[in-house]
Amino acid sequence: MSLVPTALEAAGRIADGSLTCEALTRACLERIAEREPAVQAWQHLDPNSALEAARRIDRCGRGPLKGLPVGVKDIIDTGDMPTAYGSPLYAGFRPPRDAACVALARQAGALVLGKTVTTEFAYFQPGKTRNPYAPSRTPGGSSSGSAAAVADGMVPLAFGTQTAGSIIRPASFCGCVGYKPSFGVIERTGVRPFADSLDTVGVFARTVEDAAFFASVLAGRPRLRITEEGFRPRIGLCRTHEWDAATPATRAALEEAGRRLRAAGLEVREIALPEGFRDLCEAQNTVMAYEGARACAPEMLTAPDGLSAKLREILQAGAATASEDYDVARRLAADCRAQFADVLGDLDVLLTPSAPGEAPEGLEATGDPVFNRVWTLLGVPCLNVPALTGPSGLPVGVQVVGRARDDRRTLAAAAVMALVLSAG
Repeated sequence: MSLVPTALEAAGRIADGSLTCEALTRACLERIAEREPAVQAWQHLDPNSALEAARRIDRCGRGPLKGLPVGVKDIIDTGDMPTAYGSPLYAGFRPPRDAACVALARQAGALVLGKTVTTEFAYFQPGKTRNPYAPSRTPGGSSSGSAAAVADGMVPLAFGTQTAGSIIRPASFCGCVGYKPSFGVIERTGVRPFADSLDTVGVFARTVEDAAFFASVLAGRPRLRITEEGFRPRIGLCRTHEWDAATPATRAALEEAGRRLRAAGLEVREIALPEGFRDLCEAQNTVMAYEGARACAPEMLTAPDGLSAKLREILQAGAATASEDYDVARRLAADCRAQFADVLGDLDVLLTPSAPGEAPEGLEATGDPVFNRVWTLLGVPCLNVPALTGPSGLPVGVQVVGRARDDRRTLAAAAVMALVLSAG
């Protein structure tokens, strides 16, 4: 489906002079002009301004991301573009400056192409975006526009955020790579908060290598780049306590992924999470509601009618949650986080579902983050790896999960697994 070169390919060609930022930006804009009426991934796009910026970068830009167009989820501040946070309350709002992650991307030479659609305050009220494979189906959320734009070849890289399943789930539904780093790896100053202990900035790309490259620059961690060859990760196939929520499509995808990885000579062992992890999914929901009610208190107190019914419902539930229940959920998360490295043992990563199945039919909801909540609460690195399809021919991803702060190994394992799964 993709026409624009991958990020690393484009970066190499820009560096050797065989491609300009202006030409790459034109290719992105041409793809958007062709596909945006069906996909509707963009909240703000100014082609003339983008081309002017591209010409400036060609004249004097520098840095590892030089000339690479990037989509920015509209929950993330941009000083030169509106940032509405997916809410009519902020229509036309212009922040005074870029979020830190955007500023760092620009400093490294990237071109901010435009703002991608988000759900309301990065919660569950859908935006206008459609799944690029099937416009009658959801692209997932909350990073709906970023996932759809990257998957459809409109832009090589995009920012996302995850508080429950807002990177991994849309990446699975749209068929691209989504990377949620360990909590705090990418700076989130200037990102609209929803749940302070959960909100995580991540990225979308077409390959694991591209995602690792982009994140390595943003985080100032060059070791995240995938350079080693011959790594053979030890993998734990984990159905998780939420397995009953998996549709036949996801069950088949996980089993097929395990079969292909074993056939390629990789070690894949069945592993079950301890019983103490069973309540983590509900704990994440408690923490998200409690913190969300406080982060969104200004809007709830001054303009509740400007919020969707879905958002008001969780904010009211969060406001009614006892602080003791919140503290219990946080303690459970801390206890399980401390145990997780021992749960993995000598394994490098877990292989788990990314989503319950293919993108659901309809645009009234964004799908269930049931297979993502636990990992977001634990703050561990996760990637959606595409390459498998469900019975309707739509993408069904698998999720690679690693130890907290062991993003380098997690990315390297995901790259190996992506190569095997894409080979069929």
